[in-house]
Amino acid sequence: MALWFAALLGLVQGLTEFIPISSTAHLRVFPALFKMPDPGAPFTAVLQLGTLVAVIAYFAKDLIHLPVAMFKDPSSTQGKLPWLLAVGTVPIVIAGLTLKKHIEGDLRSLYVIGSALIAVGIIMVIIDRFAAGRDETRPFASLTYTDAILVGLAQSLALIPGVSRSGATICMALLLGFARSDAARFSFLLSIPAIAGAGIFEARDAFRLLGRDAIPALAIGTTTAAITGYISIAWLLKWLGSHDLIGFAVYRIVAGLALLGAVASRLL
Repeated sequence: MALWFAALLGLVQGLTEFIPISSTAHLRVFPALFKMPDPGAPFTAVLQLGTLVAVIAYFAKDLIHLPVAMFKDPSSTQGKLPWLLAVGTVPIVIAGLTLKKHIEGDLRSLYVIGSALIAVGIIMVIIDRFAAGRDETRPFASLTYTDAILVGLAQSLALIPGVSRSGATICMALLLGFARSDAARFSFLLSIPAIAGAGIFEARDAFRLLGRDAIPALAIGTTTAAITGYISIAWLLKWLGSHDLIGFAVYRIVAGLALLGAVASRLL
């Protein structure tokens, strides 16, 4: 893979992993636009390690205190959070191992991606309007294990390219009564074990399939993803403090329709 294209894919990964427009969809579509071969799910998973670095760096202060809080004050929000994240990660682990063959195969169809972009975009509009009409929101400290499981189930839907992990988890958290910024915060923290697991699990396959020559491309791609991922986290958390999700939903619907039109007319 050309190094400039690896950097471009890293840029796309970093910008779209945390913004609810689906990073896997964009990483599948961009190669098609540039008439490049699909780098595949293993390459995508390794690129996600860059965004893993970004989210760990952004929430470093919170994460440092979690191990101590788990034992010193297990009933506190910080003390419960590691267990909530662990419980919320279980659904995507089970789904990922069960559906691995489909995730790396037929689910990467551009028709599937286009349809998922549109469907989730419409759902996002409905949920965001519902959340906007709520008089009160739940505090972050009120997260329960049931909440974590439900958000985790939503996260597992993101194994379908085009759904968006952040989009699915933020929407579920909104349905559960949390504010947009708190929904995004839990979504980003929940991404840590999911991204780490997928990236480490797929790394060996990526190196085996792509060969040692792919190491420079993977290094450039993950570095670019880390830098842009950090910027996108900071931007989105600030944005959601005073804005809704409608703009992202509209983008998804328009992009999905354009993609399906391009595939149907054999432009892609």
